[in-house]
Amino acid sequence: MANPIRVLIVDDSAFMRYTIQRHLDADAAITVVGTAQDGIEALQKIPTLKPDVVTLDVEMPRLDGLSTLERVMKQFPTPVVMLSSQTAKGAQTTVKSLMLGAVDFVQKPSGSAETRAVMAVLVEKVKAAAGVHRTKIEQPVQPPPSISHRAALRPFSTGDPLVVIGSSTGGPKALQEVVSHLPADLPAPVVIVQHMPAGFTKSLAQRLNDMCPLTVQEAADGDRLAKGLVLLAPGDYHMEISDKKRIKLNQGPRRNHVRPAVDITMETAAEQFGPSVVGVILTGMGSDGTDGARRIKANGGHIIAEDEATSVVYGMPRSVVEAGLADVVVPLPDVAQTIAKMVSNGRA
Repeated sequence: MANPIRVLIVDDSAFMRYTIQRHLDADAAITVVGTAQDGIEALQKIPTLKPDVVTLDVEMPRLDGLSTLERVMKQFPTPVVMLSSQTAKGAQTTVKSLMLGAVDFVQKPSGSAETRAVMAVLVEKVKAAAGVHRTKIEQPVQPPPSISHRAALRPFSTGDPLVVIGSSTGGPKALQEVVSHLPADLPAPVVIVQHMPAGFTKSLAQRLNDMCPLTVQEAADGDRLAKGLVLLAPGDYHMEISDKKRIKLNQGPRRNHVRPAVDITMETAAEQFGPSVVGVILTGMGSDGTDGARRIKANGGHIIAEDEATSVVYGMPRSVVEAGLADVVVPLPDVAQTIAKMVSNGRA
């Protein structure tokens, strides 16, 4: 039997520390090696306890979660799962933490009725984080180019290329790398599906917009596709592409246990725009995006997959590659350039 996953719990609340420890220790694959009430205590304990995973509260006194994360990444690179409060500030901080290297996050339960479900999700995310090699979280993101001007929005016409990007665990950091390096004159609209709950995608879109020459915003029902515009599926809504070149949102059944699902966006894009579609599959658990990539390929489009070496979790890209659907497999720093070449050289 493999050694259990060693976890350090960092949380301001004694009750939350107790609750998390009780649920993690109940799983035979996990052992809690210690707890800390704030970042300062955590930084003192990590060198001695050598945890495989740290669960880290976003809001703490003395040294908050974001500041603690930055020091952990610099001094003792360790997979971190954030515990986010259900506030606008908590969402903003959580998104920033994911871009700085946190593997994933869960929302703290708002009441006792939610606790069991939230803790079950935390157990699974701790297990996934434990499988992330430390070199993956240490990988620096290339600094975004300075933005001299914001690209003007230009009409999207039938026959123009359309880029559909799907990502999950590790996705916010990967999206930062890709979107910030897309050229301002990219001759294609971009739509993104990132597995993320409601309340967080707006913050993610805002952060991406701050570092990108393209306009990035959370999609709204009825939004029109345009060159120079990047639309991010809102949490808890599937995003379809209509024949009128507009976004359609719905809360239909989850697919692959997620909503939004990459498959749904890719499939509707492929049905409407056929060979004009370029699909991109980035880091993430599971196989969401494989059926969508298959539909894109069947309709004459092309697929780019992130390689194993740079994927925080090589699940979604692996599924696409092993299905024989990827036209090119490239490391994360090359994805933006590959997109630009593919939509500009007539292949799409």
